Amino acid sequence: MAQDFNRSALTVSHNRACYTGQRSTRIPRGLIKIVGVNCVSLDLSYNELTSISALKECLCLEELILDNNKLYDLITLPVMEALTTISLNNNKLMDIDLALERISSCCPKVKHVSLLGNPGYPDQLTDPVNNDDADYDRYRLYAIHILPESLRFLDFRPVTPLERKDASNRGRFMRTIKLSITPSPSAPALHSNFNRNPNFCGFFKENVDAGASQERKDNYSPLPSTTRGPDDHKGAYGKCRYRYSGKNSEGNRFIINSDL
Repeated sequence: MAQDFNRSALTVSHNRACYTGQRSTRIPRGLIKIVGVNCVSLDLSYNELTSISALKECLCLEELILDNNKLYDLITLPVMEALTTISLNNNKLMDIDLALERISSCCPKVKHVSLLGNPGYPDQLTDPVNNDDADYDRYRLYAIHILPESLRFLDFRPVTPLERKDASNRGRFMRTIKLSITPSPSAPALHSNFNRNPNFCGFFKENVDAGASQERKDNYSPLPSTTRGPDDHKGAYGKCRYRYSGKNSEGNRFIINSDL
């Protein structure tokens, strides 16, 4: 059977393996056989991985480095009971909240999680137009809330007791859903989002109601309402009892003879 990876690029030492910069789209089966079930650390960064399902055989894995790959989601992440560190920097993850939920369900003992540089990551350096400090703070509270209590570091910062307390109180409300309304040809896609995600529907309705309320406020007028149209007008005329005849007023210079 032909070897399915570059053996010279694999380094193994004390149950720690490194296979980087090889443009692999999947984890080679031959690599898993060589590394074995006793591997505790695996670095697969700078490849082009789109699936990591082969990791299900690495039962003792504690550290997993997957930086700079092409993972669009974590659907293929297997259950890894022993994993304490997972790094997914600079991948293609769009739905960060969904990625956090997957990590939480598959890695119950995780202590270190990093998702920097992904398209869906609320980072000002990555997307300064759509993100600010408040966006990152909301993401962080939700992440601390959804990830296991074993979490000690999120991205580049340690999790503080104050953050954990704050996340316990309101972290569940911090999940963000980015709503993008496109022209009518994409309307069926919007409808499908309603069907797939009830939270999305509630979020959309809440914001629509808020917008309608704001519009009503913007259109408020103190004048009484009327049903009269332009043709239904009324008027009055009369004769003035007094005539202006002042000569010394400063405003007198603005009055011409035709006005008298």
